[in-house]
Amino acid sequence: MTDNDHPYSESATAGGLVFLSGCLPEESAAPYADADELLDAAMATVERRLRAAGGTLADIVKLTYFVTDIALREAANRQYTRLWDEPRPARTVIGVSSLPRNSAVELDAVARETATGGPIEYA
Repeated sequence: MTDNDHPYSESATAGGLVFLSGCLPEESAAPYADADELLDAAMATVERRLRAAGGTLADIVKLTYFVTDIALREAANRQYTRLWDEPRPARTVIGVSSLPRNSAVELDAVARETATGGPIEYA
């Protein structure tokens, strides 16, 4: 668990899956030059949490982008296609009215647990 400002676990593992709590961009890098840099900062949080759970981006099976401006969908598409070759993980982009800490993006990810997970199957 983290400090009182974040009274939740950064990840939880169950049934061979790792569930990450919402990942905001690292505050130390703000302000961001553009949408790509903003999304990369949020993805850095995803990567850090996955590493702590023993995984990598290659273990992600579902990724959700929450954005306060749906125009960020194009930057999300660029990031997504840059980070994963086909077949890619399942993905959703959802427009929301606000996010914690006035962030413009929050990422939510589900990954296979590397130690027990077999190959990812895509349909």
